Amino acid sequence: MNDDIATAQSGPETQELAALPKAEFMMPGPERDRLVRLILDGMKTATSALLLDYTSCGEPLPRVGDRSVLVDSNGQGVAVLATTDIAVTRLGDVTDRQALSEGEGDTTAAQWRRTHETFWNSDEYRAGFADPTFPIDDDTLVVLEHFRVTERFEVAEQRMDVTNTDERDAEHD
Repeated sequence: MNDDIATAQSGPETQELAALPKAEFMMPGPERDRLVRLILDGMKTATSALLLDYTSCGEPLPRVGDRSVLVDSNGQGVAVLATTDIAVTRLGDVTDRQALSEGEGDTTAAQWRRTHETFWNSDEYRAGFADPTFPIDDDTLVVLEHFRVTERFEVAEQRMDVTNTDERDAEHD
């Protein structure tokens, strides 16, 4: 699947990890890397997506126990995630618990909804759909996934630390 997994693992486990689907948060770039860091730090233990994300491309919904490889903006594996809970709910029924579990700074369902609707209504996001004019309202179905990190790749952790240091240095230049 990627060089990082092979570097971090050897033997039959390498093939098993290479067969796992990728867990990609947001689009590659600083926002993805921020979310990856939140996951590795244990602050982000949940995510959400519109059910339409799955149905439009024929992907099955995650199931409890599913594993995936968390990738950074370079497409390199940094950890293995395991799904611990999955629910499909109306957007209007998302709770504060989900907002807090996503670890991105939203502390209420209302804040969470504003943040997510901004993303879901962005041109970049909607460009991936055959019909980008779909409505988002209280009845829109959302997939809420909770997960935990089951394995970290040491080489990837070191790379993430270097990347974060480089980004901090660039901000101060």
